[in-house]
Amino acid sequence: MVFVENVDKKKLKTGFTTGTSATAAAKAGILSIINQTKFETIDVKLPKGNYIKIPIHFCEFEKNKARCSVIKDGGDDPDVTHGAEIIVDLSLTDQKNEIEIEGGEGVGIVTKPGLGLELNKAAINPVPKKMINENLREVAEDLLKKNGVKIIILVPKGKELGPKTDNPRIGIIHGISILGTSGIVIPFSTASFAASIRQNIDVAIAMGNDTVVLTTGGRSEDFAKKIIDLPEHCFVQMGDFSGYTIQQCSKKQIKKAYVVGFIGKLAKMAAGVKQTHVKGSKVDMKFLSEIVRNCGANEKIIENIQKANTARHVSEIIKENEIKGFFEEICEKTYQHMKKHSEEKIVLEVILFDFDGNILAKKTQ
Repeated sequence: MVFVENVDKKKLKTGFTTGTSATAAAKAGILSIINQTKFETIDVKLPKGNYIKIPIHFCEFEKNKARCSVIKDGGDDPDVTHGAEIIVDLSLTDQKNEIEIEGGEGVGIVTKPGLGLELNKAAINPVPKKMINENLREVAEDLLKKNGVKIIILVPKGKELGPKTDNPRIGIIHGISILGTSGIVIPFSTASFAASIRQNIDVAIAMGNDTVVLTTGGRSEDFAKKIIDLPEHCFVQMGDFSGYTIQQCSKKQIKKAYVVGFIGKLAKMAAGVKQTHVKGSKVDMKFLSEIVRNCGANEKIIENIQKANTARHVSEIIKENEIKGFFEEICEKTYQHMKKHSEEKIVLEVILFDFDGNILAKKTQ
């Protein structure tokens, strides 16, 4: 039996998903019924076949039913579900060898297509369902020869947490999703963010839309919604992953994409940076100073740009000195790079906002 080490002092601490949390609670429930004793930790088998030890927060049982819970731990990459209690109510049924998995309070309901989940059913993804099934069958083979098992997953704070996730945008209402592809959360991994981008695009397509609005965050999305009349699910927060997102749009045959953001992200995109996280890339002041030079600025202004602290600082210098054409050039260069990343398959429109929501410049095809 191979175990995943939960804490490595030299590295960031890994966490575990809502799917792993539900699996651990379900496994604790079935084992407490079988053994008629409480469990404080459970070894959960992950999709790749290795195991992770999960602490059980709460465990009570009777002869034919149990309630167990786990506190979801995002490790050193916590999201809004970090610290949420994931509860499983487990009961034995007469349906021999059957394992039913349903969502209860706080687990979202699917209302839009494109997620690979049944409409009007609980947002429990296939991998967590498979994990629960495999983990229970691993320890309850004899019990399942005589009984079936019904599992209801609940998240007491799910309704409160749901609106803080991407769920409302993609048509999952009244709670959070039970997610996970690997079962563990790797700190600062791009995998979950990339998956949410793909999922968002898939929903837009499934809803019959071929136009999306790619924003760098919530604030730019809010400004974009005021000027672009499209349904909620067409707005995709690409965050720092501009190159990846436009490539996915191209792959999934999106016809038009708006690219919307502020000077910090667009300055990086204009320089050809596909992954614009602040730790992964810095705004290239030399690059920006060359644009300013081409706009006819004097040497003093160019020097100030080279010494600027941030892209926002650059923007302030441009405005103070009334440099014409700078913001338009940022949009133009962003447009050209995004066009290239899309293999020139998508109609693009780039919009650069200031921090009050005013359009500084735009580039259309």
